[in-house]
Amino acid sequence: MKLRGLLLAGGTGSRLLPLTEVTNKHLLPVGNRPMIEWPLRTIIEAGVDEIMVVTGKEHSGAVFQYLGSGKKWGVDLTFRVQDQAGGIAQAIALAEGFAHDQPLMVLLGDNIFQMSVRSQAQRFTKAAWGALLMVTKSTHPEDFGVVEMERGKVVRLVEKPKKPKSNLVQTGCYFYDASVFDRIHNLKPSKRGELEVTDLNSDYLKDGRLQCEEVTGWWTDAGSPETLRKAGQLVGGR
Repeated sequence: MKLRGLLLAGGTGSRLLPLTEVTNKHLLPVGNRPMIEWPLRTIIEAGVDEIMVVTGKEHSGAVFQYLGSGKKWGVDLTFRVQDQAGGIAQAIALAEGFAHDQPLMVLLGDNIFQMSVRSQAQRFTKAAWGALLMVTKSTHPEDFGVVEMERGKVVRLVEKPKKPKSNLVQTGCYFYDASVFDRIHNLKPSKRGELEVTDLNSDYLKDGRLQCEEVTGWWTDAGSPETLRKAGQLVGGR
């Protein structure tokens, strides 16, 4: 089984206005590179060389122009446009034809990891797991999908609870088997009208096919002014 990659760089970047009036959020600088290059490199370091990039309509041409064919990183890039904000799970569904029944590594385009996930990628492709989530402890778990555990096992996933029962949260790095697309087709939109990735992951959990692994080193997203500054400080001169 050959792992394929999906880099999600859609959305309007409204939290980063007015910067995103003139460019795609994922092209804003983080350290000495555009934001999108950090998660792209994470996917490449995991051993993946066929990657689909999903972007929104806003400033999509600039993303295409920067990334090109992927030749300068030694990978093949494919592009799809997500016409409207329909949630992370809807964006994943756009890769159905691209995946060709192969396992999929999904990474959000504003997520930056200190660690490599190569060993996780290798173990996922060899194991019979349905899904593997990279998780981390957060001081603000109410802003994320919270992972509740009992006796070392995941028992519940809750999207942005007002009163979290755990400080363990989902990052934007997910590994899925080929059943992911059938599962997405069976999802129902949330109250905000989107197909939620937490609902997708909960479907795997219900079937006993979900695994979680905690991030080592630091992790951050870069989707707000505060986290964009934090990301720049963390990557330093890398």
